[in-house]
Amino acid sequence: MKVELKRVDNAFHFEAVGAAGVPVNIDANPEVGGNNAGARPMEMILMGLGGCSAIDITLILKKQKQEITDFRIHIDGDREPNVTPSVFTNIRIHYALSGNLDEQKVKRAIDLSMDKYCSVTAILNKTAQVSYTFSINAVSVEV
Repeated sequence: MKVELKRVDNAFHFEAVGAAGVPVNIDANPEVGGNNAGARPMEMILMGLGGCSAIDITLILKKQKQEITDFRIHIDGDREPNVTPSVFTNIRIHYALSGNLDEQKVKRAIDLSMDKYCSVTAILNKTAQVSYTFSINAVSVEV
């Protein structure tokens, strides 16, 4: 796996491109001289976590003939305060799915992603407590 980053301005804005050739903009916080022209690197880690698990969950539920009409993921991460580097220590994920879905199949798909398939979760589990909740058709389910 390879990616390439190219500096776009004279500050911290970079364009990253992976194997698919799709550009992703990365920038720093304006407090340090960034221009809000892209996602922060640590935000991208949370985005990667969401993307990794979303793909797993979607694949598993499709194989089980579950109909997903909407799928949103909300992720909130806490970082270690007052240290450098400041790694994630606690990450909370909420999966909000809609459609004709069986609750047990959704829970099992999420569990499989979190415990077995998602490489990003495996990496983040080394420094952070990763937990999740989910809802189906706006009805929260206890995990």
